[in-house]
Amino acid sequence: MSSLTMVEAKLPPGFRFHPRDDELVCDYLMKKWNGCESALLIEVDLNKCEPWDIPETACVGGKEWYFYNQRDRKYATGLRTNRATASGYWKATGKDRPVIRRGSLVGMRKTLVFYQGRAPKGKKTDWVMHEFRVEGPFGPPKLNPTSKVSFPHLL
Repeated sequence: MSSLTMVEAKLPPGFRFHPRDDELVCDYLMKKWNGCESALLIEVDLNKCEPWDIPETACVGGKEWYFYNQRDRKYATGLRTNRATASGYWKATGKDRPVIRRGSLVGMRKTLVFYQGRAPKGKKTDWVMHEFRVEGPFGPPKLNPTSKVSFPHLL
């Protein structure tokens, strides 16, 4: 039995993990930065697995998966994020959406869609992911392109 299954077994009947965007940023992602682990969320390396291969342990009572992922850079000295996998890539769609708590910006939500194949001829799939990052006064310091510090993202 996985540790996540054991945690779910202790929850009261009818419990549903359905956090709001601001709860994901403030109550999970910011706490992760401060070293507080959550029994409900695991780390997944999205560059080493396909969406359909993400461990079932990332699933909390339903078809939605919540997990942490370290941002991978496309180039060692650049700012572009690497979102490629062995069989495809995650492509950003639309514009980033602000995550607000008590009138203040606390984070941003980016929507990504998985495409099989290589750009620009990849085939769009039904896999959708929402990537959250901390922004505003609580966010990471603005880094220069040569910095190799990586901050966790909640996906």
